[in-house]
Amino acid sequence: MTGFPGFLGSSLLPRLLARTGSGAICVVQPAYTARAEQRVADLVRTEPSLGGRIRLVPGDITQPELGLEDPAALVAEITEVWHLAAAYDLAVSREVGMRVNVEGTRYVLDVTARCPNLERFHYFSTCYVSGRFTGPFAEHDLEVGAPFNNHYEATKHLAEVEVRARMTSGLPATIYRPAIVLGDSRTGEAQKYDGLYFIFQLLLRQPRVAVLPEFGDSTAYTANVVPSDFVIDAVTHLSSLPQSVGRTYQLADPHPLTIDEWYDALAEVTGRWVVRVPLPAGLTRMALGRVPGATTLIGVPAELLDYFVNPTHFLTDHTRADLAGTGIACPPFRSYAHRIIDFMRTHPEISSHAMV
Repeated sequence: MTGFPGFLGSSLLPRLLARTGSGAICVVQPAYTARAEQRVADLVRTEPSLGGRIRLVPGDITQPELGLEDPAALVAEITEVWHLAAAYDLAVSREVGMRVNVEGTRYVLDVTARCPNLERFHYFSTCYVSGRFTGPFAEHDLEVGAPFNNHYEATKHLAEVEVRARMTSGLPATIYRPAIVLGDSRTGEAQKYDGLYFIFQLLLRQPRVAVLPEFGDSTAYTANVVPSDFVIDAVTHLSSLPQSVGRTYQLADPHPLTIDEWYDALAEVTGRWVVRVPLPAGLTRMALGRVPGATTLIGVPAELLDYFVNPTHFLTDHTRADLAGTGIACPPFRSYAHRIIDFMRTHPEISSHAMV
């Protein structure tokens, strides 16, 4: 597994080990060794059966052979590869995005190709490989010719192109595309406050009468958000299915709220009377990039604006078909929004910084 001790990897790993009864090798950047060791200790404290089954190996996905000291000794043991590591940052530079998301994925695939006992390669992509595609975007879609909002989307798209090329050559792989991931729907727990969390924070900083910027026609666009536990539950089940080899799953809300409905839900759960201020997205984005203090005044980073006027509707046919009968489904945002806000109120110390 790459991407440990990130939030999704840390949450997913014990579930996978419980399902398989095997052990795990986590490739961890040296800078995150102490955090990874603490995370393993926390997992073992919660579930003692994990003791001795999680091995941390120093490495770096941006290096050939992942910078592993002895890759040949590891590949013989591996039956599944889980590639979660990426630069999850809407403001990532093209250089970093290419190095981490694209070259890193290529190096992971190269090591995977040397595993003689490989049964499956699992890859975490994103729904936003769609770019600014207008209309329904299916799970088998990828090359749709739409422009991208940022280097994160563009480089995750190129990384998925790399995975699909290897699948065409025979790699047994499954691709998972989450939409915008929020905290746990049962506890609200999150590891970082980024993306749409900036809107939550903007509301919580204001008194009972609060002001929110509104970009474009809020009834025409949706905010496709999913809680992290849905992603983990869905992936745990889907990854166990023989028929999931070769499939791509969009882990999205099939019935997302419009931005208008989403704002109403946030107003209700935060106890705010929200006054909306219409702002043109293009000019606002320009101002945020050039005018000192504009980000503080408006309350959201420039990279986030595009997701308030996103014209794409993500189809979830494969996901819903293969989860049918399990009870695993994306809950509506209104059903867990209060837990997200409650967690933020009790944990204001959490930052927006991503692991890179």
